[in-house]
Amino acid sequence: KQIPYTMAKFAVQGAAADSIYASMGKTPAEVSDGTNVGVSLGSGVIAGVAAAIISHPADTLLSKINKKGAGGDGPMMTRLANIAKEVGFVNLCTVGLLPRCVMIGTLTAGQFGIFDTVMNALGASKFHFHNPAGSH
Repeated sequence: KQIPYTMAKFAVQGAAADSIYASMGKTPAEVSDGTNVGVSLGSGVIAGVAAAIISHPADTLLSKINKKGAGGDGPMMTRLANIAKEVGFVNLCTVGLLPRCVMIGTLTAGQFGIFDTVMNALGASKFHFHNPAGSH
C-alpha cells in the first residue's frame, strides 16, 4: 500500500508544481523564495489528497482486518475479500475519506514545504530528469 501512496505523492506534487509555475508563466528561478514555498505547500496539498484517495481502500481494509474475527476464518486474502464484500466497493473507497484527505494533504504540504525550505537554505537544487535523446 505504501508504494502507490508514495509514487502518487511525488508524481502528483511534481506535476502540480509544474502546472502552478506554468500558470504564472514563470520558472522557480524567476520567483521569490516565498512564492516557491507557497507553490511547494499548494502542490503538496494536491499531492497529499491524491495519495490519500489512492491509498484509502487499502488502508481501510488493513484497519478492518486487524480487528479480531474480521473477515471470518481462512487465509488473509480470503478474509480481505470477505471484508471487501461486506463493506462494499463504494464504502471502501469513500467512508472516512474527507478527514483522511485533510490529514494527509496537510501533512504532505508540510513535508514539501520543509523540504524546499531546507534545500533553499543549503543552496541545493532539485534534480530534474532530462530526455537523453534531447538537447541539453
